[in-house]
Amino acid sequence: MKESDPQAPKIEFPCPNYPIKVMGDNVPHYSRVVIEIIERHAPGFDQTIIRESVSRNGRFVSLTMEITATGTAQLQAMFDDLKGTGLVKMVL
Repeated sequence: MKESDPQAPKIEFPCPNYPIKVMGDNVPHYSRVVIEIIERHAPGFDQTIIRESVSRNGRFVSLTMEITATGTAQLQAMFDDLKGTGLVKMVL
């Protein structure tokens, strides 16, 4: 492998403590909707350590949490469901 060849880091599944950050519109039901979707795809994740941050102007909110990632199919389905809400702008 050449040094100039960028290669994505390899993730070994299952991957405990996998960070997920979800950013979207700051509306009253945003957190509930996001948490319900995450729980559907990563049942039993620790909801006590969710970090919430509101943007400076109050228009957006981000939720950061950790899940046990079981594979790329799980992560893609979670991403698709989150984006499908119309509330989520970005998932990292």
